[in-house]
Formats: sequence, structure tokens, C-alpha cells
Amino acid sequence: MLVQAENVTKTYARGDELKVEALRGVSLTIDPGQLIAIVGSSGSGKSTLLHCLGALDRPSTGKIVIDGQAIETFGDDALSAFRRRRLGFVFQFFNLVPTLSAIENVMLPALLDGRPAREIQSKAKDLLDLVGLGARANHKPGQLSGGEMQRVAIARAFVNEPALVLADEPTGNLDSKTGLIVLELLSRMVRERGQSVVMVTHDVKAASYGTRLITLKDGRVETDVAQSRA
Repeated sequence: MLVQAENVTKTYARGDELKVEALRGVSLTIDPGQLIAIVGSSGSGKSTLLHCLGALDRPSTGKIVIDGQAIETFGDDALSAFRRRRLGFVFQFFNLVPTLSAIENVMLPALLDGRPAREIQSKAKDLLDLVGLGARANHKPGQLSGGEMQRVAIARAFVNEPALVLADEPTGNLDSKTGLIVLELLSRMVRERGQSVVMVTHDVKAASYGTRLITLKDGRVETDVAQSRA
């Protein structure tokens, strides 16, 4: 088991008295090699759950264990180090550093973790080859299309060989054809590398790529079903 979340709640305070219950006792497990699509209407808790699983936000109550580590017990420094080393992130708006080349953007998480550039450069180049961008390694984000930038972001997410990759609307800023390329790539990374991806999406087509489909409603898991693609 890669991830175990038990009775996770998250409550936000708005103003002096109003409280918003974003998550209300969510429990789930994730095994290696799964691509999980999380869907639900606006306000259902999708992004909050992703942020908690990605150690970007702390649950109000409950327990989250990732790769054997109970992350809710970590201090801020330990949590930051865990995110760098064991988690990868793919965002809707790419979040590439505009002044760095594609290969430098891919290398960045490993460099921030103190690994020498000489050690990581070959791996970053291999990942760019894997996502079909080896020939554009020295191009900066402004010289790349949206789909190419997202593929660079995917390579970056996998550079530290994370246990889990969190993808927040990874096709939301792409046209349909380019979005399918990105989805095929994420699916391939899961199949070939055995790592797991949790993807939040509002796109029915994107959700169909999941090996599991989790539907949230009012901060709770409404359905959790396995699915296969035709």
C-alpha cells in the first residue's frame, strides 16, 4: 500500500464565526501503479483532498500515511523535504521557471534537494527524451507550446522518482488534442514506471484515463470504482 488516508477532515474558517467543512471524514487507500481520477462538482473537496495528499495543506483531523510516513506528524521543514523527495506535482498552468531551459526546469527539484548537477543532468535528459522533447532541452518555456510546457512539467514531476505524483487539472489549459497527448503520457508513466498518479479533473475524457474513479460530494467520497479503458 502506497497511501492510506483515514477519516481526513479539513475545516476552513471564514471570518470570525463561519466555518467551511471542505473534507468530512475521507478514507481511501492507493496502491503502486494506479492512476486515480478524482472528480466532483465545484466545492466538493477535490482540490482540498489533493492538497492534503500532496502535503501542501494539513488535515484538521485524521491520518495520512504516504510511503510509510505519517505526514501529518511532520514539522514544516520535514514536510518540505518530504515533498521534494517523495512527491511530484503537475499543475494546470505548468509553473515552469521562465528564465530556465527545459532541462534546467526538469533538474530543478533535484538541485533544490542538494544533488549535484552532473549527477542529475543525464536523468533529466532521459526524461525529456521519454516525453518526446529531447530535441528541445535547451529551449525556454517562452519558446515552447502549452503542450510542450506540460510535458516538461511531467518530466520534472518524475525526476526525483517520487512515490506519488499529484496532478491538478493537468489538461485544463490545453486544447483537446494536446490534452489527450498529456493523458496518454501520464498513463504510460504509470504503466511503465509503476508509480502512482492522483489527478483532479473536471474533464470526463481525462477521468476516463483513470484506473480508478473517485467521486467526491460535499467533502465525502460518494463512489470509488475501478475502471478500464476500452
